[in-house]
Parts: sequence; C-alpha cells; structure tokens
Amino acid sequence: MSKKIIKLTILCLVIPLVVVLGVVIFNDRAYSWVYMCVAVLSCIPLFISFEKRKSNTTLLVVLAVMIALSVAGRFIFSFLPHFKPVTAMVVITGIYLGYECGFVCGAFTAVISNFIFGQGPWTPFQMFSWGIIGLIAGLISKYIIDNKILLLIYAGLSGILYSLLMDVWTTFWYDGTFNVLRFFANVATAFPVTVSYVVSNIIFLLVLIKPFGEKLKRLKTKYGI
Repeated sequence: MSKKIIKLTILCLVIPLVVVLGVVIFNDRAYSWVYMCVAVLSCIPLFISFEKRKSNTTLLVVLAVMIALSVAGRFIFSFLPHFKPVTAMVVITGIYLGYECGFVCGAFTAVISNFIFGQGPWTPFQMFSWGIIGLIAGLISKYIIDNKILLLIYAGLSGILYSLLMDVWTTFWYDGTFNVLRFFANVATAFPVTVSYVVSNIIFLLVLIKPFGEKLKRLKTKYGI
C-alpha cells in the first residue's frame, strides 16, 4: 500500500505541480526542461513496481509497442482535427497493463508525437492530460473492462477531462496566471472541440477495445505479465 501511495503521489500531485510551476515560474520559456522532468517522473512509479523477473522486460516491450501505435494513430488521423485514437489506446493500455503503464503511454505519446506536430509549452499539459486518463482507466479497470456501457461513459468523460485540462493551459497562456472567468470562457469557446473529443473517444474505443484487448490478455497470460 505504501508503494501505491508513493506512486499515486508522484503521478497525481508531483507531476501536475511541476507542469503548473513550469508555466508560473518560467513563463513557458523552459518547457523542454519541464516535459523532460515529466517524462522521467512518469517512469518512476512503473519502475517501483518492477521485481527481478523476466516479465518486466516483456512488459516494457509491450508498452513501447502501445506507445508507438498511439503515436502512429495520431499521425495517421492528423488530417481530421480533434479526431484521434490516442485516448482510446491510452485507456486500453491502462485497463490491461495497469495504471502506471496507462500514465506512461499517455505522457510519452504526447511528447513523442509532438516531435512531429510541434513541441511547445502545451506539451507538458498534454502529457499530464493523457497520462491521467490512462491512470484513471487503470484504477477503475475492473469496473469497465467487461462493461461496455461504463467503458463508453468513461470514454466520453475522458474527452471532457482532456479538454478541461487543456483549457487550464490556455488560461495560463495569456499572462501566466489563472483567471477563473477566463477559464470558463475558454471552456465555453472550446465546446465544439470537446464534443469532437467525446465522439472520437467513443468511436475508437468501440472499434479498438476488442482486438487490442484480446491480444493484450493473451500476452499477459503467455508471459506472466
């Protein structure tokens, strides 16, 4: 239990604190250092869980493949604004590989794919936003893994959560401070985009959960992950 508390503290408290301080203290000018710190911190909970077993290497390989597929999916669907399979892949990773892997998949998908789409002060926020979606999916996996209705509800809520967290960055972006009225104005302005996130998450999870879920379950059984 103590290990889990440490891991959740890093993922849910330390990382968002680093992300926000990167905006407030450095005024977005040190974002490369911030996303490097987030990347390192994201991996610590995963390594804390490791034991001296061969299956750890297999887990890393499978996780790397999921990240690569998530990045590829974002690139392939780049011609459709706000309609990407990233969240679906991150949620699937969290459900089948655990919340630590879910967070890592989300965080690394953001930073790696942004070498294609462009790095910037928004990158750390994207890393945390997709990461926390994968983390939550892992924590509630036993409730949504075999319940399609709950899974799709979470898919929709994850689209709302991602949009809200990115609206936090948009609010900070103006002058490095958080203004509540400005935040709600940004939320209202981004409503059509939020709807796109919700719809795309539901569609991609409906399509991808069965084939990827079955393969991941077989791998977990075969290699004792």
